[in-house]
Amino acid sequence: QVQLVESGGGLVRPGESLRISCAASGLTFSNYAMGWFRQTLGKEREFVASITRDGAATYYEDDVKYRWTISRDNAKNTLYLQMDDLVPEDTAVYYCVADLSDPAAWGLRPGQVYAYWGQGTRVTVSS
Repeated sequence: QVQLVESGGGLVRPGESLRISCAASGLTFSNYAMGWFRQTLGKEREFVASITRDGAATYYEDDVKYRWTISRDNAKNTLYLQMDDLVPEDTAVYYCVADLSDPAAWGLRPGQVYAYWGQGTRVTVSS
């Protein structure tokens, strides 16, 4: 049984940083591209960032590409998202995703179905 378990969410002030994690089990982690999506109330989930199986290439949504860093540790079966310079608009539930498709295209195909999702971790940015 595949499980993706996010952690590390919480309440932070604007300008602060936060790192969220996703622990994967039940799959061969290094075989999967990984990524993060987020969802705010009343909106569809949107792509945030993705990373290739070996971590060599990363892809970002424009609003976060110069503020955040996605990474992975295949030895620990864990995905990370380092979020710096947070702003209130980043408030959302963040979801970890695993899929075999090309992560370079994840932000380009609305409606794409992904293999596995985590349950989400909430990030709130507020003063």
